[in-house]
Amino acid sequence: MSCVRAVRGLAPVCGFQPLAVLSRGVSFSPRQVTSDASFHSVSFSETDHPRVLITGGLGQLGVGLAKLLRRQFGKYNVILSDIRKPSAHVYQSGPFIYSDILDYKNLREIVVNNRISWLIHYSVLLSAVGEDNVSLARDVNITGLHNVLDVATEHGLRLFVPSSIGAFGPTSPRDPTPDLCIQRPQTIYGVSKVHAELMGEYYHHRYGLDFRCLRYPGIISGDSQPGGGTTDYAVQIFHNAVKTATLEVLEAPAKTLSMRTYNISAMSFTPEELVQEIRKHLPDLQVTYEFDPVRQAIADSWPMVFDDSSARSDWGWKHDCGLPELVQTMLNFTGSDSKMARAN
Repeated sequence: MSCVRAVRGLAPVCGFQPLAVLSRGVSFSPRQVTSDASFHSVSFSETDHPRVLITGGLGQLGVGLAKLLRRQFGKYNVILSDIRKPSAHVYQSGPFIYSDILDYKNLREIVVNNRISWLIHYSVLLSAVGEDNVSLARDVNITGLHNVLDVATEHGLRLFVPSSIGAFGPTSPRDPTPDLCIQRPQTIYGVSKVHAELMGEYYHHRYGLDFRCLRYPGIISGDSQPGGGTTDYAVQIFHNAVKTATLEVLEAPAKTLSMRTYNISAMSFTPEELVQEIRKHLPDLQVTYEFDPVRQAIADSWPMVFDDSSARSDWGWKHDCGLPELVQTMLNFTGSDSKMARAN
């Protein structure tokens, strides 16, 4: 059995709801800016929809989220960005630009030139990869975050930065894990996520930044290949998952949010339970397990169950499906049961 606890609190959902729109201007000058800089913070009286920039858009979550947002707001109102070359399919599906979050000037130019009003920050080195390259993880996960925070505050953006189950550590309450408790993670990824939570909350209270954050549990996503997370074995079983929690917290009126960082949870299962459910559709499926002691040690330090009662009471979060519905949705999304069977 490998990384069983890594999927505790997994939160895939089915369907999505429309988003409401909120705009806020702020006064902010934590950096020295040039006198000839041209600023334009778009208000929603000027456009019917927000203009969205997704950083790290070619990772596990960006492509899938862009599909949902483009369906809601229009193809050209959602811009994917990354430092890698996208596939032809991604490039043709909607706007894509090069963006390095470590280049502060370039990030500002993108926000101004494209009249960005929402920034969704997915650029990050995940847990297992981060442990292999701590220096790079520190640059991307912390320095990059600071650039995003400053740009978002300077231009009055709504900023979403995901956190993670990895933000907790072995001294955290594990069953259940509340929103507010001791965290003390033992990976650079986890440390950077705690830093992101606290910095975002500080910028909200100090400068009025509309910062919003969800602690994602183990992620199942097939819009990209596994990206170095501890729970990537789940990615390799399924090709995609549709998630709405990010969209729901973005649409929530600010007055309903009692905090800026929320746990979200839905279901909990082991790899074997997942395989058994898939076998109801693909009886001949064979799965082998290769124990990874490094990733298992990381997973063992994480919560077993998230307490997400605040998210459910504040902005109406609820999961829409259990494990059987998840499996059926995933198989339908990949095209057909037979298609997935051939792939195995």
